[in-house]
Amino acid sequence: MRRTLLFLLMLAQPVFAKPELGKHLQPAVFSVTMVMIHDVVNPPAASRFYTYCLLGAHEIVARSNQQIVAPTAFTKSISPVAIETKDYDYQIAALYCILETGRLIIPSGYMLEEDQKKLIIALLREGYPQATIDKSVAAAKEVAKKIAADANTDGYLKLSTRLRYRPKRGEGFWYPTPPGYMEGVEPHWKTIRPVLIDSCDQFVPKPPVEFSKDSTSAFYKLAKEVYEVGKNLTDQQRFIASYWDCNPFAINTSGHMNIGFKKISPGGHWMNITGIATTKANLDLDKGIMVHSLVAATLMDAFISCWDEKYRSSRVRPETVINRSFDPKWQPLLQTPPFPEYTSGHSVVSTAVAETLTFLLGDNFAFRDDTEVIFDLPARDFRSFRQASEEAAISRLYGGIHYRDAIENGQAQGRALGDFIIEKLKKAGVKPAI
Repeated sequence: MRRTLLFLLMLAQPVFAKPELGKHLQPAVFSVTMVMIHDVVNPPAASRFYTYCLLGAHEIVARSNQQIVAPTAFTKSISPVAIETKDYDYQIAALYCILETGRLIIPSGYMLEEDQKKLIIALLREGYPQATIDKSVAAAKEVAKKIAADANTDGYLKLSTRLRYRPKRGEGFWYPTPPGYMEGVEPHWKTIRPVLIDSCDQFVPKPPVEFSKDSTSAFYKLAKEVYEVGKNLTDQQRFIASYWDCNPFAINTSGHMNIGFKKISPGGHWMNITGIATTKANLDLDKGIMVHSLVAATLMDAFISCWDEKYRSSRVRPETVINRSFDPKWQPLLQTPPFPEYTSGHSVVSTAVAETLTFLLGDNFAFRDDTEVIFDLPARDFRSFRQASEEAAISRLYGGIHYRDAIENGQAQGRALGDFIIEKLKKAGVKPAI
């Protein structure tokens, strides 16, 4: 009789229904973004930070979900982790690992400690036992520590020991531009270890049009186009240029003062689009982390490939040419970024990521992008990732910071890189998320 009563009492106990944790993914990634905006992290470095923050979470998820292919199946950037902690919730551990990895590798990563506290409070409110949370945090810290150690071997720590970059001599080569006349950003980025591609120079684009001051030359016509477009911009073209500006280095001059404006990087914009898309697709946390991880890795490799070409060709920016040859008072709509012109970074990375997202979430995936709302720009609707990437690319002509061949050849470079990554992922067993 007692056994029967005990059994009935056990049945009467409320069973903890585990809530879907996917709603915490986009805020976690956005927290990483906000720290990088605070630190004014340059675009290539931002892509690297996103990648390692997501690879650790991806690895944790893959250990418990056989439908998710582990990163170690398609990259040597990280190695398998032996987690000693037992009885942890792998999804909590994966979420916490994003923040913990960022805390360890981003310069102002300590700022993420507040976000970690908020996540724990939210989990407690959702009914997760403190003991489960504590074990999951411990597991996340094990993985994050290992990921940070792997990150330290990719060449990033050696960048500061390399020779200072000196611009090449000659009118056709890049030279620092106003208003900050900043030194070239990350001239040695090609030495960073890629995640998915084989080498930095695997996707070398066609050579840029040769510099010439001859008014009948192809280069002169390219420069003239930037000048003429810049003088006759429509309201829509101005808006598109501003929407895809994504320049963390923006400086506004007022008298003798230089005032800096912190903005999101191209990678940050696409990571936010990824969060918007995975939420709209109603992906669970596991697939959401996988998609974020693969987009971040694509971003990182696209920047490595693009920066390899930038400092090989070291091509002069339109602003410099136009001021010297056409109009000394002309200014581009957007502030010229502090690195060589060819190829267009936004064109390369946007095209590559659009291909990865199209593979994972499908073509003609319509979405509303509200990334720039925090910078006082309205949300915008796109029919597909490819449409968004095409607009991001042409925005550089409207902004006056790239010639047309840097845009079009950059798109070709990004498309080739994206296609290679997709085939590699397929061979590893990665399937579309929807």
